[in-house]
Amino acid sequence: MLKADAVCVGYGEALALSNISFDLGAGELVAIIGPNGAGKTTLVNALARLLPIRSGGILLDGENIARLTPQQLADRGVAIIPEGRRLFTSMTVEENLELGCYRAAARAHKREGLEQAYAMFPILGERRRQISGTLSGGQQQMVAFARALMARPRLLLIDEPSLGLAPVIIKQVFETIARIHATGVSILLIEQNATKALEAAQRAYVLDCGQMIASGTPDELRQRPEIGAAYLGHGH
Repeated sequence: MLKADAVCVGYGEALALSNISFDLGAGELVAIIGPNGAGKTTLVNALARLLPIRSGGILLDGENIARLTPQQLADRGVAIIPEGRRLFTSMTVEENLELGCYRAAARAHKREGLEQAYAMFPILGERRRQISGTLSGGQQQMVAFARALMARPRLLLIDEPSLGLAPVIIKQVFETIARIHATGVSILLIEQNATKALEAAQRAYVLDCGQMIASGTPDELRQRPEIGAAYLGHGH
């Protein structure tokens, strides 16, 4: 479904990502893990067409999308949940959700989309008239998830959903990701919390210093001593 082929992204003279290749099949939940500064958010922004790529290809269902605009990508059924949530904090929960209906196909199903969002996140239904900036961090993350789902995506790019959240909220966030995946949405999860990401994913890639250094099933990666020591806290 989604395939990156030798993608390079740079800022000025410096390469931030070098020869990045990975793939995600329809219906899969694939994680890309790595430490802070590895290039994870740069990769998400390149995939979401918010950053130009220097070379290589990004394919969606076999079509090279490297030159598409973010709007054109959205029209093909791709939604992003950005790092830091990026809500309109002076607007209500429901107003934020309605902004997710930017695709014509989604606008036609706005009422149905809101009903589904409130069924999945009952607390948001209770707080639909509340200003989103007054919600807790965990509730704001739920708004970000629900807003992305309003676009009726086939593929969801999720960037660092656990960042800055308490452990009990992180647990809820990953339960939400599992529920969304169970509805048939394909998910690319970019996450610094390697332990949680590997629990959620079917396959994973390790990104470090702008390069893919390993890939495999969660079990395969956990059994590699160098991965366990560096990213999962084993051997400390």
